[in-house]
Parts: sequence; structure tokens; C-alpha cells
Amino acid sequence: MAKTSATTQHFRDIEHDLGAHNYKPLDVVLTKGEGVWVWDVDGNRYMDCLSAYSAINQGHCHPKILEAMVAQAARLPLSSRAFRNDQLAPFYEEICALTNTHKVLPMNSGAEAVESAIKAVRKWGYESKGVPTDQAEIIVCENNFHGRTMTIVSFSTDPAARDNFGPYTPGFKVVPFGDAAALEAAITPNTVAFLAEPIQGEAGVIIPVDGYLRQVREICSRHNVMLILDEIQTGLGRTGKLLAEEHEDVEADLTLVGKALSGGFYPISAVLSNSEVLGVLQPGEHGSTFGGNPLACAVARAALKVLVEEGMIENAEKMGDYFLKGLKNIRNNTIREVRGRGLMLAVEFQPDAGGARRHCEALRQEGLLAKETHVNTIRFAPPLIVTQDQTDWALERIEKVLTRN
Repeated sequence: MAKTSATTQHFRDIEHDLGAHNYKPLDVVLTKGEGVWVWDVDGNRYMDCLSAYSAINQGHCHPKILEAMVAQAARLPLSSRAFRNDQLAPFYEEICALTNTHKVLPMNSGAEAVESAIKAVRKWGYESKGVPTDQAEIIVCENNFHGRTMTIVSFSTDPAARDNFGPYTPGFKVVPFGDAAALEAAITPNTVAFLAEPIQGEAGVIIPVDGYLRQVREICSRHNVMLILDEIQTGLGRTGKLLAEEHEDVEADLTLVGKALSGGFYPISAVLSNSEVLGVLQPGEHGSTFGGNPLACAVARAALKVLVEEGMIENAEKMGDYFLKGLKNIRNNTIREVRGRGLMLAVEFQPDAGGARRHCEALRQEGLLAKETHVNTIRFAPPLIVTQDQTDWALERIEKVLTRN
């Protein structure tokens, strides 16, 4: 049972008094991490089964990523894109070779990558497809989560993300996720792109039917519509493939990555695309002071290298199957569904079961950190380095909590 001290309460009180209340965290104050484990200020150890929403796929404080960060920070952290640096070109080479990409646009956060993709496909639509000025349409999915900027919340269907933030940015249509026919019916001559997550993470690890992405790829190609897949959470090994789109052997026109691109050490994201789309951006039309900075690029190079060389992607597939089977063996009549792909897993409870938050609080007391989403679902997403023994340790505690509540 985790113990709590006056120190923890002190940190909580300061956050409550001085911080905006835009998060509802579990009441644990973390101070250290290593591998799949984190420790709080009271010395309690926990298994991290959220991985900072999949930003820490490589595990906490991976020594090789840390080494790359420290070395680069001592040489040159930032130059701005007004000048060239010796880490950007190698980063381009390595990520392009790994993902079969032809052009890269580096940014900082996932939301910036989404915004950058929106800008690029709109400009492509006007200059290459011939869409009338200011008439470009982008189709998105219900229950999407692509970030929280003003433009992104404009096409959110989540009331908590959207309500009372208007007026909203126009130019978006919403269709059901997983419904290829609805996508095709929504396309018009002004449609420039379809933006979707291969698996909807924030919505509760919603996995579309087999063949959906292949159908989407064919529809977009036939209608000259750019397919944008947001792999910021699903990408870089989380689902047991480098990119989730590989499960259906498709290639998006634009693939967005972030989060684990730095292994949790530093903000970096990227739009992976081609000359047709990113070639429309000319000097002065888009940029970022920190985007493509040498520190971020050095960290990302190390993060990608360990992901591949240490077999983390293959481990995600193996341990994901094992973890999913263990979750499905838990007997609790209030569980509505257990689902997952790789180490992106979820347990959804019936709407009248009292919500998932109470289970997350109970799991914290057992030394495991997970987080609820959309009231009734718990996500489980440990770092991709998790072992079978550690997975058994987690399943033992999850079963204990879910069968007594």
C-alpha cells in the first residue's frame, strides 16, 4: 500500500493554488524514473502503465538517449533554422530510411505536427489540386484526438475539449470512425485530405475493423485526397509495428510522429511526407524557432536507434499479446470489453459500473499507474521494454483490483 506524506500534500496544495486546473492527475508526485518504474517523493515505487501517453516507449531515462542528450547539450542545443546544424541532416537521413519517407518537416509537439499538416495540405489543394481559394475541406473522424490548439478543437467532437472555445475554425467535416463508406460519401471536389488516427487512443483504444485503412487508402487515392495518419501515439513501436499503418500494409501521404520520437527526453515531432505535399512550403511560409534544433535531432536519432536495435518493437508485439490475453482472463461482470494491439491496451467498463477512475486510484495503491479516459475506460500502455515477469506482476495487481471492486 503506497504511503503519503506531508511533502506530497505540500506539492498538491501549491499546484492547486498556483496552477490552472486543466488536468485531474492521480494524487502521486513523481520524482524519479528508470525503465518501467517510477518513484514518488515518499519513496513508493510504481510500474508506469501510461508511459506519458506513449512518449516513453523506450523506458524512463534510457542511458543511450540520455548520453546523446548530454553530449549534444554541451556542444550546441539551439541554432534556429536561420543557420544549418550538423544534427538535422543525419536525422533526416535516418528517419527517412527507417520509415520510407521522402520529405520531413520537423516540429516540436504533436499538435504542431497536426497544424503543419493541415497547412500543407490546404496549400497543396489550392496550388496543385485547383481547389478555389479558402474552400479547402478536410474530413476527420468522430471521437478524434489530435491535440488542443484552437484549430484542432474546432473539429473535435469531445464537449470537454470544444465547448465554449468558439468561434471555431471552419473547413472540416466529421464522419464516423471506421466507416469507409461514410468517408467516400463526404468527399467533394474541394476535399484535400482525410485525417485520422489508425487507432483512436484518447477515445479509449478504439480499433477499426480489419481492412478499414486499406479501404481508406484506396478511396483517397481514387479521389486525389491526401491521407494523413496521426501516428503520434500509435507510432514508433507502440502497436507492435514501427507504424500502425503497417498492420494493413498501407502508406499515408502524410504520417505524423512525435511523443516517443525523443524517448521522453525532449519535445520533437515530425511530418513525414513527400515532395508533392511538403514541396508547396517555401521559405518564410512556415517554421518554428525550436523545430529541427540540434538537441532535439540528436535525441531523436538516439531514440530511434535504440527502438530498433534493442528489439523494442518486436517485444511490444509479443508482450502486447501476452498482456491482452491476461486482461481478457480477468472475470468481472462490469467489464464491457477488453481490446488492444501491441502494448496499447484498454479495459472498458459498463456505463453503470461507477467509472474507471476508482480502479485507477486502487491500482495506484497497489503500485501501478494507469489512467482513465472517457469516464469508463482504463488504458494500459507500459514502456515497450516491459518483460514477461513485469507483465505478470502488473496482471496480478490488475486482477486483484478489478475482481474486488
